[in-house]
Amino acid sequence: MAVMSIFITRIALAVAVLFFAPLVLGLIKSLKAKLQNRRGPRLWQPYLDIIKLLKKDEVVSPTTCWVFRVAPFGYLALAFAAAALLPLPLPGQQETYPDIFDVFLLMYVLAAGRFILVLASLDAGSTFGGMGGSREMYVSVLVEPVLVLAFLTVAAPAGSTGLEAMARQAAQAPFSVPYVFAGFAFFILLLAETGRVPVDNPDTHLELTMIHEGMLLEYSGRRLGLIHLAAAVRQLIIILLFVIFFIPWQASWGGILPQVALKVVITAAALAVTETCTNKMRLFRLPGFIAISGLLSLLALVAQ
Repeated sequence: MAVMSIFITRIALAVAVLFFAPLVLGLIKSLKAKLQNRRGPRLWQPYLDIIKLLKKDEVVSPTTCWVFRVAPFGYLALAFAAAALLPLPLPGQQETYPDIFDVFLLMYVLAAGRFILVLASLDAGSTFGGMGGSREMYVSVLVEPVLVLAFLTVAAPAGSTGLEAMARQAAQAPFSVPYVFAGFAFFILLLAETGRVPVDNPDTHLELTMIHEGMLLEYSGRRLGLIHLAAAVRQLIIILLFVIFFIPWQASWGGILPQVALKVVITAAALAVTETCTNKMRLFRLPGFIAISGLLSLLALVAQ
């Protein structure tokens, strides 16, 4: 019975993340437009875009195989699975989750989604797809080791890599010096993992700068809509990890979920401000930028 309860809770959480992910994406786009004195899209515009794409027919290159056709479904399924692993308590939830809900499992699931999309970009045989896929792997090689280091700043004092234990430990020492360092480090990784400026620009298809968008140029119609939805889900997952582990402070008013929603809005606003105040960075300057995150994570470990 307990296993069934945990399963239903996790599925409900994943469905909620899937539903609200486009709204967070629309919030970031809307805030960024307002900061740039533009009218910008409506908050629900990403929903309309995804629905429009899901209704359209597809044009598939004859050079592709089953990898290209299956990749969007696998990409979305893995994003959904990652959302189900989040240590976000729902109302009335009292269960203690098993050790399988581990931070390394979450990272592997997210990395597998990236790997599937890169394979699909190479399968199309286009120049831009291969370029986008190679750049995506270049960024992942830089980001993932530093991401492990950032998570260790929370796992070390918790004595466990279990997501629930890490969340409990973070809630016991909010805004201490190590968590401030680790929070800044993870925010840099948040920009890289979600493909935001200065690492990538999600609003352009300029061949000299695009990374994530370069992998999608051969997709259209339903499969492109699924990829956009999965990308929005992955973005919200990373934002929620930042909120849960590095902004764990709880106010006396309201419940847990309203406070988490408020923190997500604040983080989305911070992303919009960062994108407005910075420019796209040259690809070969990214190692130095990611190294700042690694240095801050090391300082956080030393300060504990």
